[in-house]
Amino acid sequence: MTTTDSHDVLITTAFLEPGDEVDRMLRAAGLTTRHEPELAQLAPDDRADALSGARAIIAGTRPLGEEEFALAPDLQIVVRTGVGYDSVDVSAATARRIPVCVTPGANRQAVAEHVFALALACARRIPENVSNLAAGTWQQLTGRELHGSTLGILGLGSIGKAVTTIAAGFGMHIVAYDPYFDEDFAAAHGIRRLDLDELLREADFVTLHLFLDESTRNLIDASRLALMKDDAVLINTARGGIVDEDALVDAVRDGRIGAAALDVFADEPLGASSPLLHTPGILATTHVAGATREARGESGRMAARNVIAALGGAAPEFVVNPDYSAVSA
Repeated sequence: MTTTDSHDVLITTAFLEPGDEVDRMLRAAGLTTRHEPELAQLAPDDRADALSGARAIIAGTRPLGEEEFALAPDLQIVVRTGVGYDSVDVSAATARRIPVCVTPGANRQAVAEHVFALALACARRIPENVSNLAAGTWQQLTGRELHGSTLGILGLGSIGKAVTTIAAGFGMHIVAYDPYFDEDFAAAHGIRRLDLDELLREADFVTLHLFLDESTRNLIDASRLALMKDDAVLINTARGGIVDEDALVDAVRDGRIGAAALDVFADEPLGASSPLLHTPGILATTHVAGATREARGESGRMAARNVIAALGGAAPEFVVNPDYSAVSA
């Protein structure tokens, strides 16, 4: 949708729509809105028009950087729906004194549940079973149980903790790695702390819940995949860049790990020719771990509340670049 009408809030998140609850919240606060989920695909003049009047952007997974900020001279806040913010050039925003905010906790239950949807699909070989049945083959494949197995959690933050609660219900043993380990939570939930390599050696299922930055990029590379059990399952609902995808394809194809389930990829959308889609033992979903009605609704409401407060003169919440205000004007 393109228009030359003025607007206070530019919404590029695809799941937020004109007239929905978030739109009504913003308009009830006296703010005008414009929805452009395909901002990057607009003609240059339309794209510039969409950005030029915006005082706030509610963003999704598509990149936002200096080029967009330069076209939005009145921009006062960016809210990225979700907890990850690698799609936003935070340094460029900071240089322009623009706070970048997230909506932490909104999707933690949704993502945690998706982890177990993927874990069960791999453990019970559901994709293979469905494919065989569709091809006319009635084969009763032998799977494995989650109960009694060891779950390794990389990243014991909000989502990692939600994963812990569900894992306990399955009767799994839990080990975890986190540079900022929560000892009290671990003690209360019977979690053993391991270093990264120890965890990879011991876990039957490994689930990733880390931020993507230079310290975690390709953290799970060929050398670390080689540490895992040959029947282990790797699950990634965090960020694609944490896993060396080429090395993962090799490891699964060669039987050096049992399976992998990915909801995120280094480049999205994932191309149809990607080996990740054509390697038996790798299950892929379309970055939908947090895509429930409940999670998206709460994320949108959190974003709207933050925008309304910030444009009303209040300090924004959940800021990932708190030094933005210290930059010289």
